[in-house]
Amino acid sequence: MKRPIKMQMEGYEVVEKKAERGGNSARVYVPKAWIGKKVRVVLIEQ
Repeated sequence: MKRPIKMQMEGYEVVEKKAERGGNSARVYVPKAWIGKKVRVVLIEQ
């Protein structure tokens, strides 16, 4: 069983969403204004 890790990040906006099925992977949709921006996705539950 993996243990959660602590991390600290700085950012400008946050959204919390459920990853949805997307073919052979999962997807998380973010605001259109984020297109072309660098983002991070963090798994927050096991």
